[in-house]
Amino acid sequence: MIELAAVGGYSEVGRNMTAVKIGNDVVVLDIGLHMENYIHATNDEDVLNISAELLIKSESVPNVDSIRDWEGKVSLIIPSHAHLDHVGGIPYLCGRYPKADILAAPFTAAVLRNILNEEKIRIRNKIKTLDVNARYMQSDEVKVEFINITHSTPQSIIVAIHTKQGIILYANDFKFDLYPVIGKKPDFAKLRLMGDKGVLALIIDSTYAGWYQKMPSESVARQLLRDVLLGADNKGRAIIVTTFSSHIARLKSIVELGIKLDRKVVFLGRSLAKYVAAARDTGIADFTANVEVVKFKRQVSRRLKRIMKEGKDRYLIVMTGHQGEPNSSLYRLAHDELDFRLDPGDHVIFSCRTIPTPTNIANREYLEKLLTKKGARIFRDIHVSGHSAREDAREMISLVRPKHIIPAHAPLEMTSKMAELAYEMGYAEHKKYKYSPVAV
Repeated sequence: MIELAAVGGYSEVGRNMTAVKIGNDVVVLDIGLHMENYIHATNDEDVLNISAELLIKSESVPNVDSIRDWEGKVSLIIPSHAHLDHVGGIPYLCGRYPKADILAAPFTAAVLRNILNEEKIRIRNKIKTLDVNARYMQSDEVKVEFINITHSTPQSIIVAIHTKQGIILYANDFKFDLYPVIGKKPDFAKLRLMGDKGVLALIIDSTYAGWYQKMPSESVARQLLRDVLLGADNKGRAIIVTTFSSHIARLKSIVELGIKLDRKVVFLGRSLAKYVAAARDTGIADFTANVEVVKFKRQVSRRLKRIMKEGKDRYLIVMTGHQGEPNSSLYRLAHDELDFRLDPGDHVIFSCRTIPTPTNIANREYLEKLLTKKGARIFRDIHVSGHSAREDAREMISLVRPKHIIPAHAPLEMTSKMAELAYEMGYAEHKKYKYSPVAV
């Protein structure tokens, strides 16, 4: 019998974690953070002395007490990609599973190592890398396969767990991008093959299951950036762009357009430095020749002071703070805490969407209010999501033809939309599978 435990991420966006028990083996898929709760719990300070118990209590990481009986059987931890809501909880909770190796794609492994080094956290678990579209034999009962998929960070994967009873397919997060800016197209042939072999259960990204469309390609976001950066009058003006630090393809587009503008490109912030270093170390993208990366707060303040002296219209500045996070570079700039002056007509480009939680919405509204008071021109939503919309999900279900569909990565209002799609495609509700862990 195979049992699935929906540990985290099945009633919210964040804290993603799923445990799959096959015989006496347990494979954990993702251990993520709930970023708002984590920032509040740690107060953005040194996290060396933050306990797993405190993070569980503050709902910053998944509550693994729900699978306490499985702890000694966890043999493998697999983060599906490098976003912190999927990989960020590993440093704090992997100690519960000392026998488990961590198996990740090279970029994800590099990001995890950077987090551990930066926060000075030591773990006993071995970190192993597996190339995208490669296989790993965990035991006679369990074989793992990484399937290439597109998302908003490099080397995102769909995890296929091959068992004698069928395949467990973990598609959390994904979209079908036929024109990716970095990396290969999704491996449709491999997904179709999974369906031919027999998919017992599909755990599927439901974030935008209520959006009645196919999610556009990242190349569309690239064109939106081109229209703003090259099509709006910015002569003599500052240009500040803020986006997801993990979105290497987006950063690549920004850098290339900055070069076309004949501006020096500067990345400001620790999280940008962390992901850019991982991209360089894994050979995915190397910005060294064209970008100056400034990591720490004091260095950021000094560099902005120099930019003011040299002429801010000579630079394209990329900084953290796209969700209005307190203590981010853009937040501090808006509060006049940095030696940089925003003048009327300067451009602030949000190459992102606001993650729809009450805290994020309030933080972004507050930040934009401050920027507007300074007379900045604000360009919102210069962005395309990395998540599947309803028609991507339909394609996924049609390709892999699972026996069971398990909506994930969203609160009930979103996962119910995925359930509606499943019913529309001929699936029936299985009331006995409502609780976790469940047998399939």
